[in-house]
Amino acid sequence: MGRLRDGQGTLIVRGERGEVSVPLEIAASYRARTHGLLGREAVHGAIMLSPAGSVHTFGMRIPIDVAYLDRRLNVIAVRTMKPGRLGLPRLRSRHVLEAEAGAMAGWGVRAGGTVEITAGTGAQGG
Repeated sequence: MGRLRDGQGTLIVRGERGEVSVPLEIAASYRARTHGLLGREAVHGAIMLSPAGSVHTFGMRIPIDVAYLDRRLNVIAVRTMKPGRLGLPRLRSRHVLEAEAGAMAGWGVRAGGTVEITAGTGAQGG
């Protein structure tokens, strides 16, 4: 996958529901990762924080789904977090996906699965 930059892309989930493509925002810079979903009322698609091993929901207005991914984009764990919580760090986590609560189950993202990322404008680095 290479090094990522802030930008747009697509999250691809293959599984029981077939292939699901989800709009993806990539937050790879320190500034973009620390801002994440803070202050948003809704999420269109998902956001990927990279690198990241844990997240918090302090300052968030909505509950979110969080998927922890290893460097090969294997899903380590998926959790739903209410606002004002601190997530436990995942030792093998290299990336974190965030989306509105319930979205990941609808897309078929689950522990033991694998996702793909297609980087769009400004998202691929080298």
